[in-house]
Amino acid sequence: MTTSYPALDQWISDHFDEEVAYLRELVRVPTDTPPGNNAPHAERAAELLAGMGYTAEKHAVPEATVRAAGLQTITNLIVRRRFGEGGRTIALNAHGDVVPPGEGWTHDPYGGEVVDGKMYGRATAVSKCDFATFTFALRAVEAVAQAQGLALKGAVELHFTYDEEYGGEVGPGWLLAQGLTKPDLMIAAGFSYQVVTAHNGCLQMEVTVQGDMAHAAIPDSGTDALQGAVHILNALYRLNSDYLKVRSSVEGITHPYLNVGQISGGTNTNVMPGKVSFKLDRRMIPEENPVEVEAALRQTIADAAASFQPPRGGKTLQVDVKRILLANAMKPLAGNQPLVSAIQKHGGAIFGETIPAVGTPLYTDVRLYVERGIPGVIYGAGPRTVLESHAKRADERLDLADLQRATQVIARTLVDLLND
Repeated sequence: MTTSYPALDQWISDHFDEEVAYLRELVRVPTDTPPGNNAPHAERAAELLAGMGYTAEKHAVPEATVRAAGLQTITNLIVRRRFGEGGRTIALNAHGDVVPPGEGWTHDPYGGEVVDGKMYGRATAVSKCDFATFTFALRAVEAVAQAQGLALKGAVELHFTYDEEYGGEVGPGWLLAQGLTKPDLMIAAGFSYQVVTAHNGCLQMEVTVQGDMAHAAIPDSGTDALQGAVHILNALYRLNSDYLKVRSSVEGITHPYLNVGQISGGTNTNVMPGKVSFKLDRRMIPEENPVEVEAALRQTIADAAASFQPPRGGKTLQVDVKRILLANAMKPLAGNQPLVSAIQKHGGAIFGETIPAVGTPLYTDVRLYVERGIPGVIYGAGPRTVLESHAKRADERLDLADLQRATQVIARTLVDLLND
């Protein structure tokens, strides 16, 4: 297959302007989640794929299922391309849903502007870029296989899904649960300078603290839910010092940690709040047991609420804890070695440096494949770190040189796997 590698690289170079234009069109259709109205993007992606000769299966998730997950619309896409008989089916998954752009942008978040070799826009780096990476890698493989008469075997599937931000259960999780796909190996959207084989888990919970609303002029007549929430929050944040002592053995993953990302409550400035809610995010290292983590958090919250002292005669705090999300950690399966080896080999050759196999503190859709026994890794177009990409921040951007090189790595990797 060595003779095919230069041909793959050349095809990708010759069609790179087309790849950039494809990505720009994907960025121009918003997929802000929330609110999660993602079906229009899937329709546009399917239209663009059709222009390249690909028929995208449109799998619309039932409205009730989508609404129950907190979103508005989801249509997941599958493109299937069969080569020779036998061989393995390799899935390439990227998600189109993203967080809203927020403030502070100096470029149009839906413009796909290219400045100094970088494309700016929400999801340019995570992970609409890998719609492009994976699509054009597959196109290169097909073109070169036909031109050189390569006897490839197996199949490639493109999985373009829309629920990574909310956990993936109505994205790839839904496709897998419905039996619409069962690949042998999979690669998910990622960054170019490392191949990720493990990641953290995530537990998200909503805590509602109920006190007793009162006039601000006579605060002793009620129980301040905000003070109660602060008392509980202090107990939760103190856990982070203990988490520093819990270390993971996976390179790239350090320790557990807890963050509170959203707080709401109160009715007016001159009213002592009777109810306050907050949402917490607890990242779990692969060695932790999610059931034990959740039980320990609930106990911390209960103990803190019980120790809060309301005014004399005031009502005691009532606390409700609801799980929002449980995403298990991704643990590497032994069968992922062909993926790791191929990506490291070709990544090293194209980027001119070693591509390490590491873990990441993020959580992703890949776990949903791995939990079903499908070996998977994370690799795609992007910089060395999330921070460099500005993902989930203003002026998210992608170095287009990384897009081209990552497409070459994926194309070469597919040829190796389809020839094995």
